[in-house]
Amino acid sequence: MKVSISIGGAASGGRRDFDEQVAYVMEAERLGVDAVWSAEAWGQDAVTPLAYLAAKTERIRLGAGIMQISARTPSMTAMTALTLATVSDDRFILGLGASGPQVVEGLQGRPFKAPLTRMKETVEIVRLAFAGEKLAYEGRYHQLPLPGGEGKALRLAQPGNPNIPIYLATLSPKSLRYTGAAADGWLGTSFTPEHADAHLDHIAQGAAETGRSMGDIDIQVGGTVAFGDDLGALVEPLKPGIAFSLGAMGSPTTNFYNDAYRRGGWADAAQAVQRLWVAGKRAEAVAAVPSRMVEEVNLLGDEGQVRARVEAFRKAGVTTLRVQPAGADLNARLETLGRVMDMV
Repeated sequence: MKVSISIGGAASGGRRDFDEQVAYVMEAERLGVDAVWSAEAWGQDAVTPLAYLAAKTERIRLGAGIMQISARTPSMTAMTALTLATVSDDRFILGLGASGPQVVEGLQGRPFKAPLTRMKETVEIVRLAFAGEKLAYEGRYHQLPLPGGEGKALRLAQPGNPNIPIYLATLSPKSLRYTGAAADGWLGTSFTPEHADAHLDHIAQGAAETGRSMGDIDIQVGGTVAFGDDLGALVEPLKPGIAFSLGAMGSPTTNFYNDAYRRGGWADAAQAVQRLWVAGKRAEAVAAVPSRMVEEVNLLGDEGQVRARVEAFRKAGVTTLRVQPAGADLNARLETLGRVMDMV
């Protein structure tokens, strides 16, 4: 099992902390971390930090985790991926995701309707570009060239590069099956080893339908890593984040994170937290998050407990453990990362 880390996120850019993020990634590379994922929500974009990190690192793989398909045309996504692969000496991983209705419609001003179809069309156009083909495509939501216009199908001036891996961040059963059928890797969330089948069974089904196996797909998932003897003290600070996912990551009617937790054995809790959050009762929503849910999603406790969680993720089928090391400052986070690297 390998290890990956993440930078950025929904609150990224709020502090001028990019130098610290760079130092974190450079030290993670020295510790043997396989990949770093640059998040894109409604803070920093996923691309710019990776271009800078490409110049500051030598070995660690650089993943867009994820580029929102609504934020760029498929052709621009392909151009950006090919460029990042060039400047990073082929260390770039293209991570794609549909995001959710609040971001897609509220921030990007694009319709969220049929996210899986839009994802498929994006991947197919991107792969045409990676193969060095002309971008001629007829889909439901993407047509190249635009019908009735003056354009013609173009081939990108950059050389093709069919070896750029494509990872998908998916959660619904249909999109998970598509991941198994078409992607090089899965960027998972809302995942517990105890109910791994809620996600991995769908990926395996999609893989089998196209003559692939789970060995063809890098399963990347994990959680916060924190060491300590007081498990309760480690659990409580993580409840607000889970409550936010259950209640706010989407709309009251469309929340893929909430749906995934429901399939993973937490139906009652997921519904209760969402109801409270939508009603504006944020503190009550946080309090309604079960401690056991937090423990299953993350890697918390003393040395033995964290080691047991690492093994649980491995046995569940996770091939790359994506960790978020806890710590009050950079040195503390790196110490936590080093301890989990030794375990893995």
